[in-house]
Amino acid sequence: MILPAPPDVLAAARRLRGVIQRTPCSYSAPLSARSGAEAYLKWESQQSTGSFKLRGAFNALLTMPVEDRRRGVVVASAGNHGLGIAYAARTLGMRARVYVPATAPSVKRDGIAAMGAEVDSSQPDYDAAHEAALVCAQRSGMVYVSPCTGAPLLAGQGTVGLEILEDLPSVRTLIVPVGGGGLAGGIAVLVRAVAPHVRIVGVQSAVTNAMAASITGGRRTTVPVVPTLADGLAGQVDDEGLLIGRFALDEIVLVTEREIADSMLWLSRMHGARVEGSGAVSVAALLSRGGWDGPVTAIVSGGNVDQSVWNEITGETAAVA
Repeated sequence: MILPAPPDVLAAARRLRGVIQRTPCSYSAPLSARSGAEAYLKWESQQSTGSFKLRGAFNALLTMPVEDRRRGVVVASAGNHGLGIAYAARTLGMRARVYVPATAPSVKRDGIAAMGAEVDSSQPDYDAAHEAALVCAQRSGMVYVSPCTGAPLLAGQGTVGLEILEDLPSVRTLIVPVGGGGLAGGIAVLVRAVAPHVRIVGVQSAVTNAMAASITGGRRTTVPVVPTLADGLAGQVDDEGLLIGRFALDEIVLVTEREIADSMLWLSRMHGARVEGSGAVSVAALLSRGGWDGPVTAIVSGGNVDQSVWNEITGETAAVA
């Protein structure tokens, strides 16, 4: 397991200043009332690409040797990592190729292409896209950038935790959406060092629970690939991801697809926010169970959701052209 050190997270924050948005960490009265704890929301859905993934992607490319930048990068992504890579590569004048599953939301796939990256959506699911990206990197000489591992990427993701600690020094619990563990791992690097009393709770959909199953079973566990509102958290966990999960998480909570949908609707009604399923799982955990040690901050990790899905969740009717 290759982890950054706390100074790497601080260096990433300096490097990314002026590149990323410092997103709000705001008190939520209705969430506090529902959860029984003083609750705050960290709005990474308001990040420049609609997701926290920009932080790690940009830091990974900024710290890359010049020769590697010339070769270009290739990634696999459920969508948001690809958006971050495409944004960073365009800014730095680099070539980027992004493999996304055929099921990736069109808002993410089209956004990647609009920023000039090459998009391959021929694979049926994320894990197949990941294998295709690795093959492409081997054959082309382009540099593969993982969405979940690597010290520069995790250091960039850890800046989310840094901002929370700066804005809310009294925080006691962080609730973090978990797929491959990159966000939780980056945050934990800093939190374990400077605020060890803070509890880190991961959240997954019950139908895409590879990390939870692997931690519970003590070894990498394969789970079925099924449709989920939390598409950004789907896919299997590799050995390094499992190690990161064990290091980073004090607990992992599973929420149902119904609870995810309800939390998306709740965030829309209570905060006027359009949040994707992967970003809403942290709020779903707060809404569905009590006993939280506050102040608690739920990270709303992304806001990129297809209009058709949003219409179905909110009960809206698509506008007629």
